[in-house]
This record gives sequence, C-alpha cells and structure tokens, in this order.
Amino acid sequence: MGLLSIFKKKDASAEPQKPASVASKPAETKKEVKPVADKITLGYTHLSGCTGCTVALADNYAGLLTLLDKYVDLKYMPTLADARHIQKVDVSFVEGSVCINDKLAVQEIKETREKSTIVVALGGCACYGNITRFGRGGQQNQPAHEAYLPIGDLIKVDVFIPGCAPTPQMIRNVAVMAYLLLKGTKEQKDLATAFLTPLMKLTESNSACFCELMTNVINQGLCMGCGTCAAACPVNAITMEYGKPNGERDLCIKCGACYSQCPRGFFNTDVISEYEAINEAIMAALQ
Repeated sequence: MGLLSIFKKKDASAEPQKPASVASKPAETKKEVKPVADKITLGYTHLSGCTGCTVALADNYAGLLTLLDKYVDLKYMPTLADARHIQKVDVSFVEGSVCINDKLAVQEIKETREKSTIVVALGGCACYGNITRFGRGGQQNQPAHEAYLPIGDLIKVDVFIPGCAPTPQMIRNVAVMAYLLLKGTKEQKDLATAFLTPLMKLTESNSACFCELMTNVINQGLCMGCGTCAAACPVNAITMEYGKPNGERDLCIKCGACYSQCPRGFFNTDVISEYEAINEAIMAALQ
C-alpha cells in the first residue's frame, strides 16, 4: 500500500475537526414584534409667531415620544421634522397669525386648509392675533409686513387651543383626543367629542381678551373669584382686587388665555360629568 493511500484512508476514518478560530454560532433570538397602532397623520404649519407653541409641544418630553411612537405620524414641521412642505394630513396644527402682506403666508394657510381634515389653531396668535395685532410695520428688516390676522379670518378652523403659550398638557391631550375621535371605538369617540366640543365652540369668535371676560362673565354676575384668569395671563395684565379680577387694558395682548381658562366662560358643563372617563382615557393612551 502506498504512502498516499494510507493518508487517504486515515483522513477518511478521522472525524472532521473544526478550526479553533471558528466559534459556534449562537442561537438566533426572535425580535419582539411590537404592535403599531393605526396612526393619524399630523402636520405643523408655522406662520408669524415666536415659536413658543413649538417649545410647549416639545415640553411634553416622554409624552411626545409616546404620541409619535403609537398614535401620530408627523409628516411635516419646520423645527422637528425634515419635511417642511405642506402635505395631505388628518390633523394640522397652525402656530402664528397670518401676515397678509406676505403672499407665501396667505398661500400656506389656504393650502393647509385644503389638505387637512381637521385644522387646529395653536396659541393666541393663531386663535386671536395676540400681540401681532399691535404690529404697525416699520421694522428695520421687514418694513412692509404690517398687517396680521388670526387664521380664522382667512380659513375655517375646527379647534382652538388658546394661550400664550398653551400648556404642554393641553396640546398633548388634544392630540390624544384627536386620535380617539378619528380612530377610536364609539365610546372613545363620544369622550373625545365631549372633550373637544368647548374648544370647537371657541372658533365662533376670533376675538377674546379681558373685555370678553368682563362682558360675558363678570358683568353677568357669574364670576366666582377663583383667580384662574389672573394666573393664566402671560403678561400679568389681570390682578385680583377685593376678590374680583381687574384687567389692565394697556397691557392686554389679546391672547385669549384668560377667557379660555375661565370655568364660567366658554366652558361646556356637559364635560364635567365625563371628566374622570376623559382623564382615564388620556392616561391609558400614554402608558
């Protein structure tokens, strides 16, 4: 038997040896498949404002991440998303008033209305004009930009979230309720309707300041002296004197925060009986 034959026979009988450098392949682990909700699409149009409403939205921190993860697909937004061009969406948040000297701004607000199922005016500028009502032009950088209007003067608005700026919790709650209104069960849609109805009724007027509070609440004997209006005023134009609010007309910026926060103002009493159920629905959604 030749030497080559002996080596062939020996190699055939021996068990194959794995190279020492090759480690055994670990067992594959299956990734957990997380169910994704049927999200609503959201857009954010930024007009003539100070970006304070954007900051308030971002101040939701983990709550904002939960919304984006489970319920909301953010399609466009100047500061928090790469896409900035207006797209077709379920809900549009609009921050800032419209400068009618700016053709692009007028075009953007009209395009927002055309491409949105629900338009939400976010903040005092979008709802009532806020401090931009006092603009008279003559600024060094934009001397022609002198006339500003709340967005409701140009398009139909479905929901107001007034304030300067609105609270982060209010923005979050409206986003959750908008989702339940569009995608929830019948019971959830009823709760969302009860929650959003007072904010929808605010759209009936594009003017709200301490004057409305005085006319519709205080002069009607409805004020209970709770001080909520004074606490809500961002410029401290309201003080409590002898248990009743007193407004400084020269300081008022017409943001609507006082009127929207007054429990005897626009508030719909039908919501009170559903408060616990509404709060539980919101908290459950954010888990």
